[in-house]
Amino acid sequence: MTDHRSIRMIPARRLVWALVAAGVLGAAGGAGAMHASNTIKTSATAAPLPEAATTSPVQAGTAPVAGAVAPAAAAAQSPAALPDFATIAARQGPAVVNISVTGTVKTQGQRRGAMPEMDPDDPFYEFFRRFQPQLPRGGEMPTRGQGSGFIVSEDGTILTNAHVVRDATEVTVKLTDRREFKAKVLGSDPKTDVAVLKIEARGLPTVTLGNTRDLRVGEWVLAIGSPFGFENSVSAGVVSAKGRALPQESFVPFLQTDVAINPGNSGGPLFNARGEVVGINSQIYSQSGGYQGLSFAIPVEVAQRVRQQIEKGGKVQHARLGITIQDVNQGFADSFKLPRPEGALVANIEEGSAGAKAGLKSGDVILKFNGQPIVASSDLPALVGQAMPGETATLEVWRHGKLETLKASLGDDGEKKGRLAKSDDAAGPQQGRLGLALRPLEPQERRDSGVKEGLVIDDVSGPSAQAGVRPGDVLLAVNGTPVSSVEQVRSVVAGAEKSVALLVQRGKDRIFVPVKLG
Repeated sequence: MTDHRSIRMIPARRLVWALVAAGVLGAAGGAGAMHASNTIKTSATAAPLPEAATTSPVQAGTAPVAGAVAPAAAAAQSPAALPDFATIAARQGPAVVNISVTGTVKTQGQRRGAMPEMDPDDPFYEFFRRFQPQLPRGGEMPTRGQGSGFIVSEDGTILTNAHVVRDATEVTVKLTDRREFKAKVLGSDPKTDVAVLKIEARGLPTVTLGNTRDLRVGEWVLAIGSPFGFENSVSAGVVSAKGRALPQESFVPFLQTDVAINPGNSGGPLFNARGEVVGINSQIYSQSGGYQGLSFAIPVEVAQRVRQQIEKGGKVQHARLGITIQDVNQGFADSFKLPRPEGALVANIEEGSAGAKAGLKSGDVILKFNGQPIVASSDLPALVGQAMPGETATLEVWRHGKLETLKASLGDDGEKKGRLAKSDDAAGPQQGRLGLALRPLEPQERRDSGVKEGLVIDDVSGPSAQAGVRPGDVLLAVNGTPVSSVEQVRSVVAGAEKSVALLVQRGKDRIFVPVKLG
């Protein structure tokens, strides 16, 4: 899947999120060897208690006894009853479908026994090392896969995952009454992993759509799908978290659950305790390739927005701000005098982008987008990605210790692909001096780097070395203040208390590095 981000994220550390061939190696995707799904990035309220569960220990017509619990107190102490999973499965199950896909994938012409090029840390490196599958010498290889989906209109509109139908030449939908239909892919959006299918039928059962606004962490949820091809299988769990951002999936604020999701569940619905669809099961986090207690679903609002755009115009648009951001840790919060380590730190702004036109600067910390708080930096790409190009967004920005409000006319993410800046992990607490040997830029270095002002870092030691600053980096600013002389650096550092944030240019990327002072 091609990564087209509106906002480029700088990972804080390396995670083991593996691509797993759907069905063969174990993802949330289909049960065949065709599609890859990422394995690792509603008003749902608790169901009312049955009458039997709400009966008071103090029965009507009996005299109160010493130590008896009052009816209201007893009800408050009664454990919440489980949702009626059987009723949800019976009513909503007929609208859940099995999706079978055939297609082709290009091969690289591996020789017998040759290993594909893989990272040794990849969870499936050992699989390929041991089994060394034989692939044709170039050309295309036929593939098959399976997944799930659910019917959202009586005339045959179906929602599923984009990765379930990727590279498909033929898609077959099977209903619970065993009827089968050839499906047309109306459109898919790899950035949100949502696809819309259509079958020619009438009077079909449909699911009830809910929303995630009132869905609470800890509430019961239910998944129905076809894990390993076992159609209409039901599994249940609770919501573990909301608004999760996963690597390479910045446009979706995922729902995290502990519902058992396995190969073939991809594209199936996630229901709340009232039997309303609140998400599309999409991914799992796993180091083994199988379910390990962490599954992720695309919020139904995101899927509905994609569906509406596909049905209206056949394609999906996402807004673009055109900036590179970093997470705000405690070191950055201390450096920029933020009350809490929250927000999205702007490391770089693309020339001519919506962010540049809005007046964003390196060192700004975006705290709110259209009134929505940005706690982790990953909150911002999901909010921007769900907006439409041309919309005007209000940004609340922390700049030089003060709050400012900016207006941005959002661009189109499809027009230009940005770069992903990379940074090293910041080290733990350090002591000592800053540890930088600095010199002015030579004229040739200015031309080569495209930097007008800054200082070349010739040598690194002490806290800066431990924080990940490298010789050859170009120091552009300290705590958001541009620097072009050693004296300026000393002045800013002298006024710092616990740490400083160094903005450096490394190759073509600009990143902030937090350096804790002794």
